[in-house]
Amino acid sequence: MSYPIGTPGTPWGDAEKLAWFNSRDIKRSYAGEVLNRIDALKAQFNWQQYGALSLDAAKFPLWAAKNNWQPGLPCALVTGGVHGYETSGVQGALDFLEHSAKDYQGKVNLLVAPCVSPWAYEMIHRWNPKAVDPNRSFVENSPAEESAALMALVASQGVQFGLHIDLHETTDSDETEFRPALAARDGKDYEPDGIPDGFYLVGDTENPQPEFQRFVIAAVEKVTHIAPPDSDGKIIGSEVVQHGVINYPLHKLGLCASITGAKLTTTTEVYPDSPKATAEECNAAQVAAICAALDYLLTQN
Repeated sequence: MSYPIGTPGTPWGDAEKLAWFNSRDIKRSYAGEVLNRIDALKAQFNWQQYGALSLDAAKFPLWAAKNNWQPGLPCALVTGGVHGYETSGVQGALDFLEHSAKDYQGKVNLLVAPCVSPWAYEMIHRWNPKAVDPNRSFVENSPAEESAALMALVASQGVQFGLHIDLHETTDSDETEFRPALAARDGKDYEPDGIPDGFYLVGDTENPQPEFQRFVIAAVEKVTHIAPPDSDGKIIGSEVVQHGVINYPLHKLGLCASITGAKLTTTTEVYPDSPKATAEECNAAQVAAICAALDYLLTQN
């Protein structure tokens, strides 16, 4: 599959990245679908604007919610929309704040950043405006301002988080747009891959926490189906280490779930294009995963 921007085999330069940016079209509204929901929740949480995108600071403010923190409680971070196109990560985080977060007041100090990449949310894309993947950019001197802002927010809390759950999706558009674009950007050949049908988790190769991952999968399985391994026993090219779980080297890859150094970390993945799931079910699966992760955290404290 050839991509319409760039020369095959040659990595993109600034001209190609600008052409890619100029080819993007607004497909939905960050203000209408995210900021309006945040406004409706302003009275229930302590909201902090932790930055804004330089592309349009007024249009793309970055918000995070805290419940009423109390000394001595475990701290948990929930992030969504690191990849802006992954809808249930954003809407699932907001659903959690709206319906379930109150159950953890006085039990867990919560920090929730529901939409880390608002421009990408509007464009329904994986990258930021500079054709950079924020979820490979949680590194020192990050090339993605979305990632840098979130890391600064976490550092400013001055606490050790016990849990970080990062909410993602794997979609059919990974194969029709995002992986072909990635290959073109990097001057590589595009190699087709399959899309897992169902929910799965990505743990940390260096800190896998299998009992924690198993606990979350068991809770989510009551809401939606879990992705089976492919014929090679893998999910997206990685060995399935237990039912619905693969591991990545989070810190080495600069992934969001590495930023707190928490003992308990996981990345969720749902498949919204499955004929066996609805958008509402995907959102509910994200909420179930958050609640299960928090419940497990409470068993450890």
